[in-house]
Amino acid sequence: MRIAVTGSIATDHLMTFPGRFGDQLIAEQLDRVSLSFLVDDLQIRRGGCAANIAFGMGCLGLSPILVGAVGTDFADYRSWLERHGVDCGSVHVSELHHTARFLCTTDEEHNQIASFYTGAMAEAREIELGPIAQRVGGLDLVLVSPNDPDAMLRHTEEARDRSIPFAADPSQQLARMPGEEIRRLIEGAAYLFSNDYELGLIEQKTGWSDEEILERVDVRITTLGPKGARIDRKGEPTLHIPPAPELGKADPTGVGDAFRAGFLAGVAWGLPLERCGQIGNLTATHVLERVGCQEYELGQRVFLDRFAVSYGQAAADEVAGHVRCHYS
Repeated sequence: MRIAVTGSIATDHLMTFPGRFGDQLIAEQLDRVSLSFLVDDLQIRRGGCAANIAFGMGCLGLSPILVGAVGTDFADYRSWLERHGVDCGSVHVSELHHTARFLCTTDEEHNQIASFYTGAMAEAREIELGPIAQRVGGLDLVLVSPNDPDAMLRHTEEARDRSIPFAADPSQQLARMPGEEIRRLIEGAAYLFSNDYELGLIEQKTGWSDEEILERVDVRITTLGPKGARIDRKGEPTLHIPPAPELGKADPTGVGDAFRAGFLAGVAWGLPLERCGQIGNLTATHVLERVGCQEYELGQRVFLDRFAVSYGQAAADEVAGHVRCHYS
């Protein structure tokens, strides 16, 4: 199955604040917040939603097609992704801008405050899916993850025009985009990804009810943090996917991207939605256990052993014939 993963490609600057953001906020003065946080740690890591998702899919044994815009400083990052199975042949390289930057501060309760500099990402709107489909022999699914808003709209509309199934993942751009544009991103999606807070924001901005959203997408996947994930389809009972137990918590950045990687891997293998969600949860757990979005390793034997512990041996046996983790 040929899956194009469109979205941001960035360098992450991850910082840790040894306190609670909430303790620094004055309820009566929220209209004029002025804060500076002295952080204890700075980690500079590879990131960007599309790159994170493609990396995770590559680690599971797939060859996702990464689609996004970067600067001339991308050479080392490209080499890293290609070593992990990612097809970077359709990444656009800007001659004017640096690769995007994500700056994120996490408090002791894993709440986050972040900013994103677009840089070369603004040129992603110039990327056309047609030549990519021609290069790889056709596309079976296009994931539209957070990116330049115009690029997200272009990729969605082109997927519709070319009758390519698409997955909508507006997440981080929901705060910026108006309701009409969000409706255009979601209408007709084969899959809609969000977390539970973002789902509420989608409902608020689009004016659609829970039922109206389910009428417009085939499958809606909602991540629930430590409670796992929920999968909904119109007229079908909700599937709740319990989380995979973690060995420790290091940093939540990139957990949602890893879930999408695992879920889409299951889709590519033709597995039932429950198994897709379970693979997503376990892949996400690996990210939670490390600082950085692409610092984890998926070992074949360890992954399947942890899958069996989390979801039972029968479930592990069902996915064992498909999972081809990058590390032994």
